[in-house]
Amino acid sequence: MLRGSRIQPRRGLATLQRALATHAPLAEKACSSITPPYAHLLQNLEHVRKILNRPLTLSEKILYSHLVDPEKSLGGGGRIRGEAYLQLRPERVAMQDASAQMALLQFMSAGLAQCAVPTSIHCDHLIQAAEGAKVDLKRSIVSNQEVFDFLESAAKKYGIEFWRPGSGIIHQIVLENYAAPGMLMLDSHTPNAGGLGMLAIGVGGADAVDAMTGTPWELKAPQVVGIHLTGTLNGWATTKDLILHLAGKLTVRGGTGRILEYFGPGVFNQSCTGLATIANMGAEVGATTSTFPYTPGMNAYLKATGRGPVAVAADEAASRGFLSSDKGAEYDEIIEINLSDLEPTINGPFTPDLATPVSKFGSFVKEQGWKDEFSAGLIGSCTNSSYEDMTRVADLARQAKTAGLTAKVPFLCTPGSEQIRATMERDNVTSTLEDVGAVVLANACGPCIGQWKREDKKDEENAILTSFNRNFKSRNDGNRLTMNFLASPTIVTAMAFSGKLSFNPMTDSLTLPSGEAFKFSPPSGQDLPSAGFTAGETSYYPQPTPQPQPDVEVVIRRDSQRLELLEPFNSHFGPSNERGLELPSLKVLMRVRGKCTTDHISAAGPWLKYKGHLTNISENLLITAVNDEGGDINLAFDRDQNKSGTIPEIAKAFKARQQPWALVVDDNYGEGSAREHAALQPRFYGCALILARSFARIHETNLKKQGVLPLWFADKADYERIGSGDVLETDGLAETLRGVLDSTIKIRVTKLNGEVFEIDTKHTMSSDQLKWLEAGSALNHIRSQMA
Repeated sequence: MLRGSRIQPRRGLATLQRALATHAPLAEKACSSITPPYAHLLQNLEHVRKILNRPLTLSEKILYSHLVDPEKSLGGGGRIRGEAYLQLRPERVAMQDASAQMALLQFMSAGLAQCAVPTSIHCDHLIQAAEGAKVDLKRSIVSNQEVFDFLESAAKKYGIEFWRPGSGIIHQIVLENYAAPGMLMLDSHTPNAGGLGMLAIGVGGADAVDAMTGTPWELKAPQVVGIHLTGTLNGWATTKDLILHLAGKLTVRGGTGRILEYFGPGVFNQSCTGLATIANMGAEVGATTSTFPYTPGMNAYLKATGRGPVAVAADEAASRGFLSSDKGAEYDEIIEINLSDLEPTINGPFTPDLATPVSKFGSFVKEQGWKDEFSAGLIGSCTNSSYEDMTRVADLARQAKTAGLTAKVPFLCTPGSEQIRATMERDNVTSTLEDVGAVVLANACGPCIGQWKREDKKDEENAILTSFNRNFKSRNDGNRLTMNFLASPTIVTAMAFSGKLSFNPMTDSLTLPSGEAFKFSPPSGQDLPSAGFTAGETSYYPQPTPQPQPDVEVVIRRDSQRLELLEPFNSHFGPSNERGLELPSLKVLMRVRGKCTTDHISAAGPWLKYKGHLTNISENLLITAVNDEGGDINLAFDRDQNKSGTIPEIAKAFKARQQPWALVVDDNYGEGSAREHAALQPRFYGCALILARSFARIHETNLKKQGVLPLWFADKADYERIGSGDVLETDGLAETLRGVLDSTIKIRVTKLNGEVFEIDTKHTMSSDQLKWLEAGSALNHIRSQMA
């Protein structure tokens, strides 16, 4: 039930402030809801083995043991990986506060009384970094009160665990509290929890709704790439450098449709949180997810975070062969990496796969003609905010303080969770960093996702060094001229004492005020705290496994500019479509040039406040995309009216005259985060078809969920033959919708000058996905099935 009034926030959310050192040791958690059902999974796996009769990779074991019906998904006799569509039962869903708004609005419309699987909401995206943790948290709670009230009330109503603002970043909290070896979980994009030997698969909100409603979740069976690790990391090299190096080898598209499965002796030398860093950035090469065999480090981390019973159960499952690959298992590709040969790496700018070893980075900067300086160093985020990361950084800070040095540039630190923050404070890590000039930010995403109120360097070319995972233009501070270079926290920290991009802390020295030379020693840290973790401010934490409270009223103000109830999308194949089961005739809105990430399609930063209001957030549709007809940013043409305007203006004009439209886009369209708004917004304005040279996995799925047909050019050169104002008509879609999945869908193109030609396309639609398209959206189909 929705009302215009507001409920009072529980525990005074608007005035909640961080308490100082609350250093109670961690109590052992109730583990029944967070321990995978290993007995059932092993039983399912035995059925799978009889069907496939071959050795299995670890990824296959986890994935196939979660099948709803192994015979239906695997029994066709054909190739599985890269071909078959799997119907899966995930065990858990985790959502951050920005994406949770739209996911909950969709879930509410399904009419269920509670979630079908354990679900959690994490308030981490809406906290803006400006002055420091305490002030930023208090201000952000006040400015986002309306959204937090909505999320908390919905969480109460449907039995969802609600992690309050200040609790930390979703991916770190999942690792600390929910992740378990062998689990299958749907997450708001980042597969960080793969570091605990599970499959954490990034999805959009509509996919999360599948799991929350108990609807089987569909995934095209990924290929499996084996990453064989040998040797040992030495000196300055970290697991972050491993994934930065691998991103350079694979590129942002190299993992698309694939799971990265690490194996070999080099895996067992790493901490659990170090493996999580690797898994986290697997998303930046397009991987479905990343995982590792069960290790002693995972066992130790489970016990240190109050999950001893999970460790005991995992030990038993591992002894039965579940948590590692079979001997003789085959991979679609094997990549060999000797960790002993790795050196620190710096990636960027503007893409996470431009990898340069630190020994060559100074020359690279000089060759590009960039200033030999950077304007800020930022460490932490979901990728690198573990206790191990922070203690290694603190070791460098102690070395610098002893030498009389302080940071030459603004130096910002983001703890990943309240647990990490409190343990850092207790163990004097925080004070050590502050002594050399660091500002500790709130336990939230902050600058990593564009929530950085940066007053300097506006519209000015500058460079920053960060330990983040993503570095697209305008992402961090809204300035498209800010070059973000990705590196390990230790490299970022050491370079902050120089302020120069050319500084190599492995070989170079700094000149002290005395005139003496100072050189850093390789840093060391602890993967787990000797005194154990401490929970910190426990009022941020939810009640474990809460029961639904059906009488709670979900809070949405009638005049809200932040939240808006969703209206179902109409089917493209309604009575007004004279073409039957072919799409109606579509006008091409524009041809998008080059890299177009979900940041380009639906920008974050200041737009995050509209995540729950589809009408308002659609005003940012493609506003940083490049029109290939002229090279302008945020410019589109309305050929029928002989005028131009911003992309949202022209899209709205098409919608106003009920003209459905299409986009023509380049390679890897929609890479980046799992931002389903990047699919919702074009659909809201009337987009029915996107023709691409290639798609990023999550975004392609999100388009399908919202009733937009994604087609791939059979010949990529055809991209250049279509322009704005051209009319596109599908030919063969009707046959596909009738069940002939391998039928060819052609596109008839009518140019502005009257020329007509046809092009071939490819599609990846499954039989279930075609039902979503015909119904107008996946949610429409789910509702019809429930009815």
